[in-house]
Amino acid sequence: MKRWTRSDTLALALVDCTSCRGSGMRVGRRGGIQPCNCVLRAIFRICYNRFRNCTQKEKHIPRATLDLGTGGKNSRYIWSRKDEEFIADFYLVSKRTLNDADWQIFRFHFLLGADWKLCCRRLDLDRGNFFHSVYRIEQTLGRTFRELKPYALFPLDEYFGCTPRNEDPDEWRAIAKAGDEERRFASEGLNAEVESPPLKTRKVIPIRPPLRRMEQAPPEEEAA
Repeated sequence: MKRWTRSDTLALALVDCTSCRGSGMRVGRRGGIQPCNCVLRAIFRICYNRFRNCTQKEKHIPRATLDLGTGGKNSRYIWSRKDEEFIADFYLVSKRTLNDADWQIFRFHFLLGADWKLCCRRLDLDRGNFFHSVYRIEQTLGRTFRELKPYALFPLDEYFGCTPRNEDPDEWRAIAKAGDEERRFASEGLNAEVESPPLKTRKVIPIRPPLRRMEQAPPEEEAA
């Protein structure tokens, strides 16, 4: 799970929120610090607005970007269409996260654009239960979009700009080091889980013994 900090939630929180007092963080039921529901709903609405923007763009001119993959030393440049990928990720992540009842509300209200009156009449709900379900859906998907691994949908600049932020530098260094060791073992035909055999060293016999340093004779005295 990705860590939540006050710097991440402060700009997204509601100023007049009674739960977090505008800070974006609140105390949970078990005593831990967790993001406020107003922050989760704000994250969902930001992603939803970007989803609608991507779906309403003109498609006669496709846009492809050249991005650097996240493969460490062996990373390569790949072509990608960010708008289409974000649309697919938004749809599939929402469908896999929500249950059947919430998915029907999400489908009619957010995807098809039906207002609350049409949704209540179609799904046989009253107004109060409908809006409670909408808030619950926004909170659930907002948290999922932020904590999704390995690539989260939020923040949007990291998704579209391919600039992932290191949540734990020590963890990323350990993962990178383990990957380098695994690739080295694979290149040598060894198993990474088994300790590598010790290297056998042997003494090198020189071709010829080293020359002994000769002492120089004292210079002869010049004749008088």
